[in-house]
Amino acid sequence: MLMWRRRGALAPLSAVAALALLTGLGVRGGFASDAPAQAQSADEASEQPPVNGGEHRPGGAASAKLPSGVAVLSGDISSADWAATLERIAGSVVAIELDQARAFDTERNMSAQATGFVVDAQRGLILTNRHVVTPGPVTAQATFLNREEVQLYPVYRDPVHDFGLYHYDPSKLRFISPKALPLAPQAAQIGREIRVVGNNAGEQLSILAGTLARLDREAPDYGTGRYNDFNTFYIQAASGTSGGSSGSPVIDIQGRVVALNAGGATGAASSFYLPLGRVKRALSLIQQGKPVTRGTLETEFRYRPYDELRRLGLSSDTEAQVRSAEPSGTGMLVVTDVQPGSVSDGQLEPGDVLVRVNGKLMTQFEPLEAVLDDSVGRDVDLTLSRGGKLYNASLQVTDLDAITPAAYVELGNALLHTLSYEEARAFHRPIRGVFVAASGYLFDAAGVPRGALITAVNAKPVNTLDDFAAAISSLGDGAEVSMRYVTFDDVNNSQLRSIRIDRHWFPARHCRRDDQSGFWQCTDLASVAPAPQPKPASAQLPVVDDARAAPVAPSLVFVTFSMPYAISGVTERFYHGTGLIIDAQRGLVVTDRNTVPVSLGDVRLTFAGTIEIPGKIVYVHPLHNLAVIQYDPKLIGSTAVRSAALDTSELKPGETINVVGMDGSGNVQARTTTVATVDPLLLPLSRTVRFRDSNLKVATLVNPPDDFVGVLSDNNGRVHGLWASFASDNGAELVQENRGISSDLVAETLDIVRSERPLHSLEVEFAPQTLASARQLGLTDQWAHRIAQANPSAREVLSIERLVGGSDAEHQLQPGDLLLAIDGKPITQFREVERAVANQDQVAVTVWRANGEKTLQVHTRPLYGHELDRVVEWAGATLQSPYRDMSAQRGIGPRGVYVAYFEFGSPASHYRLLPGRRIVEVDGEPTPDLDSFLRQVSGRPDRSSLRLKTLGWNDAPEVITLKLDRHYWPAYELRRTADGWEREPLE
Repeated sequence: MLMWRRRGALAPLSAVAALALLTGLGVRGGFASDAPAQAQSADEASEQPPVNGGEHRPGGAASAKLPSGVAVLSGDISSADWAATLERIAGSVVAIELDQARAFDTERNMSAQATGFVVDAQRGLILTNRHVVTPGPVTAQATFLNREEVQLYPVYRDPVHDFGLYHYDPSKLRFISPKALPLAPQAAQIGREIRVVGNNAGEQLSILAGTLARLDREAPDYGTGRYNDFNTFYIQAASGTSGGSSGSPVIDIQGRVVALNAGGATGAASSFYLPLGRVKRALSLIQQGKPVTRGTLETEFRYRPYDELRRLGLSSDTEAQVRSAEPSGTGMLVVTDVQPGSVSDGQLEPGDVLVRVNGKLMTQFEPLEAVLDDSVGRDVDLTLSRGGKLYNASLQVTDLDAITPAAYVELGNALLHTLSYEEARAFHRPIRGVFVAASGYLFDAAGVPRGALITAVNAKPVNTLDDFAAAISSLGDGAEVSMRYVTFDDVNNSQLRSIRIDRHWFPARHCRRDDQSGFWQCTDLASVAPAPQPKPASAQLPVVDDARAAPVAPSLVFVTFSMPYAISGVTERFYHGTGLIIDAQRGLVVTDRNTVPVSLGDVRLTFAGTIEIPGKIVYVHPLHNLAVIQYDPKLIGSTAVRSAALDTSELKPGETINVVGMDGSGNVQARTTTVATVDPLLLPLSRTVRFRDSNLKVATLVNPPDDFVGVLSDNNGRVHGLWASFASDNGAELVQENRGISSDLVAETLDIVRSERPLHSLEVEFAPQTLASARQLGLTDQWAHRIAQANPSAREVLSIERLVGGSDAEHQLQPGDLLLAIDGKPITQFREVERAVANQDQVAVTVWRANGEKTLQVHTRPLYGHELDRVVEWAGATLQSPYRDMSAQRGIGPRGVYVAYFEFGSPASHYRLLPGRRIVEVDGEPTPDLDSFLRQVSGRPDRSSLRLKTLGWNDAPEVITLKLDRHYWPAYELRRTADGWEREPLE
């Protein structure tokens, strides 16, 4: 089966950008684009989503020799005529690199490449595809044949058809004088030999030969909710362009542009080009400084042959009249879809055959559009055939620009705009409501997907973006509001969600398109005071009939956590789990780090399944899988919660235990089982270098529950441990497994929080080794005896597995050393090590190394319960200081600025400032920390370039250049303060 693709949608931006002179459209970033759905037929194929690609400027051909690297993908261009033509036009074709800074309408934010060509050299106009100019915010630049580069500014994108125009400043070109390529729509004729000039699948300056085969092909269908052209013919050619050629000119032997490259069929050597009739009109109006009027009846027509028209009831008399007037015609236009709520709704119906417009026979798309474009706001008279009977309809022509969104609101990293005509066609709904172009932190937390259509806020209808902005204008950070919405998958059934407004983590702005400047101009939403804290409330604890769970249930609380930014190797944003109240008087709750993985985010606690209140993260254990949250006890009134009774005795194999916890809905669950083993926790090194626990013995259970986490308790309700979730990635996917953690560690953590003291660490990861193996390494009988006496139940010693980078242990100790004693006391267990160093600045470590005993003075490292104090957003990258897990798992010292994440469509994604790397120099100046980095990059003008030296996990260096975009990606930072996290602009 064939699948249709948007031209250029498959070419990723990579090293091709440095090699290809004329690059085609491709997605930048770390995620693959959506796969195309399989087509049912050649005309009804599901296509890949349109991808923003390169732009073209109007202009003329410049005389230039073709580079030696020109790739001929098919056909023969060796003839002197074609060679001369291609040399004339080559200097007018440009490679476009673009960054779609925000998701908008049918398009997603991304960085990409495409092709364009000059159509007006004096004014600096470049023609390309609509999906290259994009309907939303975009930053683009063009590279000419001689490698001169100019900034591009969007001038026009058609509301329906796949063409658009960019502007550049001709005075910026010093060494090349491109000439405008003439548009010749009348030259598109069946059988005409053509060449497509641009980039094809990464080839350098590819020139593809073909022959025009059809002039009346239906517009390709790229799939529901994606950009789809309509009410136009497409031209089909027997040629096989592929990813990277969006916006390429289709030229004839005379060097005229006869069509615009737009789409193709995957699996077949067919390409589809946009006719240039309406393109030429738009260009002419822009050159005259006039608005490009575009009219519509909000109705989709398709061209149908006479045999089908007769089955639709077209009378023989009408057919005869039309055939007589247009002998070469083979069909007429038929209504296939009428937009609900439009002027045509109730007047026109699918299956109606268009006969006349304003008294003139009308069988082609372009003459129909010519009438509509010149009649915006006025009535047109239609004559149609329905079931063989003629009828008349007088309809007012709608302004297409009026139903094309040109503004958006950013709130909580979500982006919303008024529903577009394109998306309304997919919903088959009236063009009203607010479209979620990017769900972001705001809506992801509530499960509202991208592509949702919001129809009401707090039960009040919202028809436009202004309605939405008014509805949220008085809502401060943390305010809750109900929103009703529908989705593509279920357009007839609305859903209701409670949304918590975020004005804290992300900027809140209202932005409008300005084609005069080429930018979207943004203003901050009026500031509003944060929502007040919830009023104290009390709830009766639910009755728990299960005797195993009843004693523990008053100490359990349901915890949800939301992460606004991907940091410290953690990219998943939303979590839930069970918390255990360990100090009801102070409001302290302990949970695992797969529920609260980091200290930056929003935590909520639900008591008795009734009261939800905010929490505060007060401690994230630097070594183990524990986090402590604090809530205000006053907010839960007289709700009868109580501190858990902790039993700090060791968990033992064979011990009967109750697992009590909460499922994903917050319901208390219980299961009685047996401790199977208590063994060292062995987790693989994390591919993303997220938190990984070690130096810990954990319990496994016989037939354990895997659908909830909670506590391990006895029948008296004493808590022997946590039944906790451990997250790890095995190189391909995130794996979660539940294990038991002894209450001894929970009690120690509670003491650290109460005393507000640091936890000292030796900064060594150990692995148990049998005494027999140790003796093979030369361990003496005397030490073997002392070790055995220290732990009669286990004949083992601790071997050093790895050392934390940058620690004193890294300089003093070695992997393979056998730990014998600390401060003269024999050590055989993980917890013995931690207790021995917990409050010590320096310890004497005795190890067995190379058949000899060594005692070394090792400084410990004080660790605190906040693994993160500062985050910087710069050029679309999330930056932070190197964190402990990098040093613990990869041996990397705390030097440089760590790239935690990047946003697609940003300079960071465009220039491949990849997550996982560390920035150690800017323009040759060292940047050992965030402060030095900010000193180097601050004050740089917009669009200025920097040279960055980065290091990977293995310290392999890479130097990249990056061009700033301060308009769409201004820098700001998040800092931890005594009152919580605060966001401040940096420029």
